[in-house]
Amino acid sequence: MGENLNRSKMIKKPDELLSILKAEAMGDKCFEHILDYIRPGMSEKQVADEIERTLFALGAEGLAFETICVSGVNTNQPHGVPTDKIIEEGDFLTMDFGAVYEGFCGDMTRTIGIGQLSDEQIKVYDIVLEAQLAGLEACKSGVSCADADKAARDIIHRAGYGEYFIHTTGHGVGREVHEAPRLAKDSPDTLKTNMAVTVEPGIYIPERFGVRIEDLAIITDFGIINATKSVKELIII
Repeated sequence: MGENLNRSKMIKKPDELLSILKAEAMGDKCFEHILDYIRPGMSEKQVADEIERTLFALGAEGLAFETICVSGVNTNQPHGVPTDKIIEEGDFLTMDFGAVYEGFCGDMTRTIGIGQLSDEQIKVYDIVLEAQLAGLEACKSGVSCADADKAARDIIHRAGYGEYFIHTTGHGVGREVHEAPRLAKDSPDTLKTNMAVTVEPGIYIPERFGVRIEDLAIITDFGIINATKSVKELIII
C-alpha cells in the first residue's frame, strides 16, 4: 500500500511543479550569495550555517534535508556531515542543499574549487560534468529510469572511474526530497511527463576527494525543463 501510494505521487500537478520551481530558485539565489561569502579559513560548519540562514532569509519554510557542506578529503563522502574542518587552498568544496516552499522540496549540488587545483581534480570534475549533462540529455517522457542512469554511468565508466560512482544517478522529488522514481540501473520505472527528478552523478575517490553535480529536472515529452539555473562549469575561488 505504501509503495503504491508513493508511486501515485511521482507525476506532479502544475501547482506542485510551480512550488518545486520556486524552492529550487531559492537554492540558486543562495548559491549565488554563497560564492561571494566563502573564503579559505572558514569551517565547513560556518558555510553550512550561512547556506541555511540564506535559504530562510529567501523565504524557505524549512530545509528539504540536512545541508551537506564538505571540503577536501571529506568530499569523498556522498552524504558527509559538515565539521569544524577548515576549508583550505587546493580543496574541493561540495554543497548539497534544498529549501522547502509550499510543502515541496528543492535539491541541488555544486562542487567548487578553492585556490589551485590539481590536474586530476580538474579532470575528474570535467568527467562528472560530462556525465551529468549526458544524464540530463537522456531524460524525457518514455525513457526508462535505467537508461537515464546508464547514460550518465557509462561516461564515468569509460573514463575509468566506474568503481567510484557509488550511488544512483537520481531520484524523484516532491513533498519529500527522496521519492520514486529512482534513476538506477535496477529501476523498474519509466520517466513520464511532469515527474520531477534529480540528475546527480558523482565520483568519490577514497582518502582523496569527490565531485558531485546535481540539477532538478522536470520531465516533458521533448526532454526536460531544468529547474536549476546555477552555473556548472568549474568555479574556482
